[in-house]
Amino acid sequence: MPIVVDVDVMLAKRKMSVGELADRVGITPANLAVLKNGRAKGVRFSTLAALCEVLKCQPGGPAALGG
Repeated sequence: MPIVVDVDVMLAKRKMSVGELADRVGITPANLAVLKNGRAKGVRFSTLAALCEVLKCQPGGPAALGG
């Protein structure tokens, strides 16, 4: 079952750019693009935690199981 990443929706709700999110999380914009486009093979828990902290969400928010 694939994991669906809704970073675009969360960025739009918070009026935040990809570059700003990448800077605040501590990853490159290219790596964030790979994650948000669903091409990532994996994600570190520390990166997921940082994303959730910056976006003020729970792990089920930016990533969810898809069918």
